[in-house]
Amino acid sequence: MSYLKKYIIRYKKQFSIAIIFLILETTGDLIQPTIMSKVIDNGVKKGDMKYVFTLGGLMFLMTFLGAICAVIRNVLSSRVSQSFGADLREDLYIKIQDFSFDNVDEFQDASLITRLTNDVNQMQNFSHGMMRIFVKAPIIGIGSVIMAFILNAKMAFILLSVIPIIFIIVSLNLKISYPIFTKVQKSLDKVNGVMREYLAGIRVVKAFNRFDYEKNRFKNVNDNLKNITLKGMRISAVFNPIVSLIINISIVLVLWLGGIGVNNGNMEIGKIMAFVNYMTQVLFALIMMTRILNIFIKAKASSERIGEVFCAENTIVQKEITEKPKEIKGKVEFENVYFKYSTGKNCILEDINFSIEPSETLAIIGSTGSGKSSLINLLPRFYNPVKGKIKIDGVDIKDMNLKDLRKEIGIVPQKVLLFTGTIEENIKWGKEDASFEEVEEVCKIAEAHDFILSFSDGYDTYLGQGGVNLSGGQKQRISIARALIRKPKVLILDDSTSAVDLITEKRIRKKLKEYLTDTTTILIAQRITSVMSADKIIVMDRGKIVGIGTHKDLMSTSEVYKDIYNSQIGKEGENLGS
Repeated sequence: MSYLKKYIIRYKKQFSIAIIFLILETTGDLIQPTIMSKVIDNGVKKGDMKYVFTLGGLMFLMTFLGAICAVIRNVLSSRVSQSFGADLREDLYIKIQDFSFDNVDEFQDASLITRLTNDVNQMQNFSHGMMRIFVKAPIIGIGSVIMAFILNAKMAFILLSVIPIIFIIVSLNLKISYPIFTKVQKSLDKVNGVMREYLAGIRVVKAFNRFDYEKNRFKNVNDNLKNITLKGMRISAVFNPIVSLIINISIVLVLWLGGIGVNNGNMEIGKIMAFVNYMTQVLFALIMMTRILNIFIKAKASSERIGEVFCAENTIVQKEITEKPKEIKGKVEFENVYFKYSTGKNCILEDINFSIEPSETLAIIGSTGSGKSSLINLLPRFYNPVKGKIKIDGVDIKDMNLKDLRKEIGIVPQKVLLFTGTIEENIKWGKEDASFEEVEEVCKIAEAHDFILSFSDGYDTYLGQGGVNLSGGQKQRISIARALIRKPKVLILDDSTSAVDLITEKRIRKKLKEYLTDTTTILIAQRITSVMSADKIIVMDRGKIVGIGTHKDLMSTSEVYKDIYNSQIGKEGENLGS
């Protein structure tokens, strides 16, 4: 948990001031029972009303000052805890943003969301409690024992004898509860994961009437969370009453022995009342301590989970590059590249070798699961190959600055993601300072201009999350425009026109060819008509390149390519590929 040091240094001053006011407040609470005993024994008993009013006024003043201290302490503790929570959440978010895809795959989306929200909240609540109850409870407990000894040392031993018993009970509570609350957080990960998956695929669920299946799936993880939480709560339900029982037995002993002392003239009523007050304060302190431990257990589990994120090393290591980046021309080379995902055992890409000259168009075709998308994910360094080199203009991409590398690469992903905001704002993700004329130009190339103008708000049309109010083909065309607006040196189109009709796709390909005169284009497609006109075509099967060349070459040399061609061309017509 070394990551917490910087927050401790940042907020130690405000934290210390809050603790000082807490100590002042607690000191007043500890002194008041002793003053009350003097009021009863020296004032009320003797009928000295002046003494009563003098000490009564002192008690009122101490209460008033204690209230002021409490207000200041509450303000400071709220400010510090909220600032700490905000800073921790922001730093965690920045750390996650810096993660490679491998890191994200390792932690999983739902778990990262839980750590960013629930786990940070647990830490924030703990820091807030530290400046309120967590520090106050032990001070009250220890202070009450000391004040009890000052009043009557013999009777104070009753109080002192209780502490080891309570300590053993609290230790058992900690030992049993900690593993359970760790499981609670993991169960919450699963609940978030199921819920996130359902919301992401809600249309599919509705289309296939899988409500019962989804309800049962959620019920299972939700019941698991409930049962584990109840198990933890049951432990608290057992330990807290035991602590209360022991303290109340001690209070009964004090009253019994104190009553005997009063009858024998060895003890005064005021001191007994003060003693009972101190016993009650100890009871309060110990009950608070057990609650504190429960919060501490949750915070400790959350802290470790957050620490795992901070300690995770990015699998994409950047070298320090001081030289000004050279202008990229767009030559791409893959040399003996092998790749596997961190969560898998076997390589899904093996011995990948090819090169693309600047301004050429390379098409990649193959069956589903052949490794096409995995291959192009290596070029912007979303993942690192386990073996081999990937070069741009003869330079290994591992020797390039990531920002400079990705700045020159435009990507239209297979799964289109649009963000909440206007159409214009989404397109400007590719280039923040783009003019409206540039936006309009790329939309015309992507065949998006006409349908955008058909909306009443045009380019100011507001898109819901994920572009929910657009069709699949419309989202793909906006995604193409977003990639084009940055005028990349390398453009990756990952099955980017799969939802577009063939005639529109043909127009898009024609305009792209005219617009991307200086751009190296890598095109992944399922339809053979989309790749036939490419300068070079790669045929993939089970993670390997089984054919490479032009359409004409592959028709005579690659059986896989011929099979794809024969299975599709009868339906679509050969002339569409021209």
